Amino acid sequence: MAVLRDLRVLLGLRGFRQLLAVRILSQLADGVYQVALATYVVFSPERETSPAAIASAMAVLLLPYSLIGPFAGVLLDRWRRRQVLLYGNLLRAVLASGTAVLIVAAVPDWLFYASALSVTAVNRFVLAGLSAALPRVVDQERLVMANSLSPTAGTLAATAGGGLAFAVRLAGAESDAVTVLLGAGLYLCAGLAALRMARELLGPEPELVRPGLRKALKSTAEGLALGLRHLSQRRLAARALTAMSLMRFCYGALTVMVLMLCRYTWSKTESDGLALLGLAVVVSGAGFFAAAVVTPWAIDRLRAVSWLGPDARVRWIVACSAGAAVLEPGLSLLFEPGPILAAAFFLALATQGAKIATDTIVQSSVDDAYRGRIFSLYDMLFNVAFVAAAGVAALMLPPDGRSAVLVILIAAIYAAVVAVGRPIRPNREALFHVKQGS
Repeated sequence: MAVLRDLRVLLGLRGFRQLLAVRILSQLADGVYQVALATYVVFSPERETSPAAIASAMAVLLLPYSLIGPFAGVLLDRWRRRQVLLYGNLLRAVLASGTAVLIVAAVPDWLFYASALSVTAVNRFVLAGLSAALPRVVDQERLVMANSLSPTAGTLAATAGGGLAFAVRLAGAESDAVTVLLGAGLYLCAGLAALRMARELLGPEPELVRPGLRKALKSTAEGLALGLRHLSQRRLAARALTAMSLMRFCYGALTVMVLMLCRYTWSKTESDGLALLGLAVVVSGAGFFAAAVVTPWAIDRLRAVSWLGPDARVRWIVACSAGAAVLEPGLSLLFEPGPILAAAFFLALATQGAKIATDTIVQSSVDDAYRGRIFSLYDMLFNVAFVAAAGVAALMLPPDGRSAVLVILIAAIYAAVVAVGRPIRPNREALFHVKQGS
């Protein structure tokens, strides 16, 4: 099979394997750290959790640094990305250790959130750097396969990290601080793994590197404006980012709903709620894995279905959103664990499948000199959409997490993504960059 042949070729590329190892370790640590924070905020017996509290926590942790994320992208296009992965993960190890100390010390909430926010800030650099660096270690012909394997492997690693955090918590760890320290150790391992790569391997080109922080910051605003102008000239990439942001909004709203159902409706004890949430995480991880397997095959087959759009990757985004629009209300309106878990699988598959296609569109449409800032903008849209979804869910969800109106609204947004996706057409200037995906 062509898919298996391409997979063997990718795994035979030393640079790709090294970058993949850093991603897996880094996102494994993310999963541990984020679930530790979630259990501390949502499932601590002394806390009375509400949709508004969950939305507030997400806003504090994601929104401020998401809003300045594109500025981080300008720096990514001026600093060696390998160094960003090295020092970013080492810094997160130190900051996560500080979070563990604050949990033990039972400090005021604002100080705890400030510490967690600092880890999230560095995360903007690491995740955008991983995506921006991928075309430096993979040829254009196998970029779709690389985007199926690499980000999805990272997502699965984050899922596994979340499962590990749940296991540590349910095994009787006396404090969430123990789990946070585990995440800090994994961040350290990710930083050390980056040392296996050459400093220049991941770009940008030497003439674009500006080692001085003061000089880099001075040109940030100008560089961001140039990046946005570059994106505006790549209509295919801009439309794909819009569609992906809407799908992320839907996934965020459903995440808050599932959290409330696990906390109050489906369980009577903290341990039961954690177990159900852990199961939901595992099922979602299976959906992400299925997306990695199905997406390259589906994009190849959809080249023959021209009425869905001019680009096979666009056709896959349309197909994913259309399937989600049908399955999400059919399964979620029952508000029972079985159907909701099935929805978690299929919606994870659809969301990750669309993301793989979007990643490939952006990577193949955007010049390397602008790729870091565009992926930081991508990261910002991802997190702003998630926070906005949490805010909407907080307004609409009752304490038990059951809201038919929210479920129907999400289905309508998935249907709207179909309309967003179908008109996507590359402009003449960007056609050369994207013709390999048509």
